[in-house]
Amino acid sequence: MKGLFLVEPVVALFAFSSFLIYPLVQQYVYRRLWQELTNTTYPIFDNTSRCATNNSSNHSSYHKEVQRQASLFSLYTELFSTIPSLVVTFMLVAYSDRGGRKITIIMPLIGTLIYTLAFLTVSYFELSIYLLIGSSLLSSLFGGLGTFLGGCFAYIADLCEDDRQKTLRMAGLDMMIGLLTGVAAISTGYFLRAAGFNWPFLTSALFQCFILLYAIFILEETVKKPPADAVILDESPRCSALKQMTTGVYRMFIGVSPRCRTVLVLLMLIFTSFSFSYVGGITLMTLYELNEPLCWTEILIGYGSALSTTVFLVSFAGVSAFTYCGVPQLLIVLMGILSVAAGMVLAAFAKTTLLMFIVRVPMLLSIMPFPVLRSMMSKIISKSEQGALFACLSFLESLTNNVSSAVFNSIYAATVAWYPGFVFLLSAGLCAIPLFVVGVVGVIGVDVPKEVKKPEDPVDDQNDNSPLIS
Repeated sequence: MKGLFLVEPVVALFAFSSFLIYPLVQQYVYRRLWQELTNTTYPIFDNTSRCATNNSSNHSSYHKEVQRQASLFSLYTELFSTIPSLVVTFMLVAYSDRGGRKITIIMPLIGTLIYTLAFLTVSYFELSIYLLIGSSLLSSLFGGLGTFLGGCFAYIADLCEDDRQKTLRMAGLDMMIGLLTGVAAISTGYFLRAAGFNWPFLTSALFQCFILLYAIFILEETVKKPPADAVILDESPRCSALKQMTTGVYRMFIGVSPRCRTVLVLLMLIFTSFSFSYVGGITLMTLYELNEPLCWTEILIGYGSALSTTVFLVSFAGVSAFTYCGVPQLLIVLMGILSVAAGMVLAAFAKTTLLMFIVRVPMLLSIMPFPVLRSMMSKIISKSEQGALFACLSFLESLTNNVSSAVFNSIYAATVAWYPGFVFLLSAGLCAIPLFVVGVVGVIGVDVPKEVKKPEDPVDDQNDNSPLIS
């Protein structure tokens, strides 16, 4: 049976199965903590706001304490899973230049399946929710979302010869994630209300089993042999693999001109600093919506998450349109950063359901910087170091996201009593860092890929002949 070079179905179904339970994780932990801390059942109403029927001071204090404990639970989960996930991400994605891209896709799928089954077990048997921290640690030993996306983006980079095609296809992956997460999110609330927590977890596990079978038996490998410009090491397999990883990362930075290296580092700084501010604010949206004065039900949370789908769709359309019109890539990145800053400021002052829905409007272009920055960095690096590049990006993204989530959750726990929206103002303020670095790269204004073509440079990529910021 001949396989397929289509990674998009894997990304699409993974996004659907993951986001089928992602909104439920915080809600499940929130409800269990509510029962433990208040010794009462969690209030469920059909109206749009649970706060409308519970205005007592005791009820308000319950909300604040449960909010604090829920954010601390998220903090502990991130702390225990961060380091294993980072190490595995870097090793797997860097090794994929030699061992193939499929391992970086299959391993995280196994880890996610373990985590989902653990959640199903805890929910079904009503075990201690703190067992979920252990399951998160176990699943992180197989990598995480950064490993999975790093492998998928490297897979796309292997298949695309044209820079424009690479940018659009990477943006397409981001769009696919947004589209399927939206479909999952809009059904999650109704699924939860009709069937409880167990059936969504079971459904997600079944989808993940199907994805795993597709990735193992149908998805073709793009790395059949070491690239023509790869360094071949005649040593034992284990030692050779380790040296191949370190050599790939070393050559990625050393094998280019100083100006290329400077721009590459600056682009990575933009990528990580923007990811830190964006993810830090986004991860607390659900908790913020559960808190007073919004007190959203699972149905409203599902609609809010589904509405975020338009962010991915409009961002993909924006990247496609701006790329077609020849808009400079740095300008596309700039618009995306400003979009996030505007949305976070609005979220900080959102006190009504309508305004919380409107928060998604200024954030419509917020995903654009990610595929554009990946494409810009990819065309600086030669074919043989694509895995090393995406290993670094996945490592930095995982580190940034985990640290950001931990930092913002701890800040939210400390500030929820006096101003819950403070974390969103902080997120908007931190967007100043990537904005400043974008300005620095714009001032440098180097036609980097042409410099890579110098005869004395050991790295040569025939596709890197277009301006970096055009």
